[in-house]
Amino acid sequence: MERILLHACCGPCSLEPVRILRSEGVEPVVFYANSNIHPAEEYARRLATLREWAADADVEVVEGAYDPEAWEATAGRIGDAAEAKFGVIANEEGDLEEEALFGANPVGGDLGRPSSSKSTVLDEGGASPAPTEGRTTARRAREARCRACYRLRFEEAAHYAREHGFAALGTTLSVSPYQYTRIIREELERACAREGIKACFADYRPFYDEATRRSREGGMYRQNYCGCRFSDAEAAAEREERRAARRAAREAELAAHADKRAAAEAERARTRAEKQAYADKQAKKRAILKALREQQ
Repeated sequence: MERILLHACCGPCSLEPVRILRSEGVEPVVFYANSNIHPAEEYARRLATLREWAADADVEVVEGAYDPEAWEATAGRIGDAAEAKFGVIANEEGDLEEEALFGANPVGGDLGRPSSSKSTVLDEGGASPAPTEGRTTARRAREARCRACYRLRFEEAAHYAREHGFAALGTTLSVSPYQYTRIIREELERACAREGIKACFADYRPFYDEATRRSREGGMYRQNYCGCRFSDAEAAAEREERRAARRAAREAELAAHADKRAAAEAERARTRAEKQAYADKQAKKRAILKALREQQ
């Protein structure tokens, strides 16, 4: 059976790629190279989840170097510059927004654009390649950060693959629709070309829901942010925005029905007043009858 090295970001995202590769007669060796993950406790928790699942599934796992300093010197530097200019870049939904511009893409397809194994160079300010019409400057800044992150991890994985006799490298990052799939493919192909091995890119996004279902049913730890310190802050900001939106919706609904509630309360008050008036009348009547009986 053919073997490839499969870069993996976590356990849940490995489920479907491993299943699909095995169904195609390919045995993946999972390579966990994720110096982006912050803090170290989160890195360890994701690795432990991956290893626990892999042991049950009989999948070999290799851990790469955990080098947050190298990540900070590349992607972290770009992220800091973007954050200084734009603040927390929330609600930039990766492929969810990109598909609105380019359309959906088939599994293993070319993502609607030509792909090249040539290097895509980040400039000194961390700028991404020529912007696509409709993208915001903040989005491009976030793309540049993610590109640098993908590049660092894929270069490490591709180097390991060549050094250990693997002819090809794939990745599980393309499972998530919240990632930049086009950039993932470009950087995977770039890293593999640099090491002289084959890039086995596949668009696994159609299997995201199934991976979610399986990981939940299996009780796997499912992180709520991509991994780096920037994505942690972005995810927290987005969760707070969603909570605020729900609060605003509830308040708007209450306001929309304020007149109805006021009318209903007025009707209840009128009914209470009528009942009280009747009760007072009956009490007065009983008092009069009692006085008459006492006079007899």
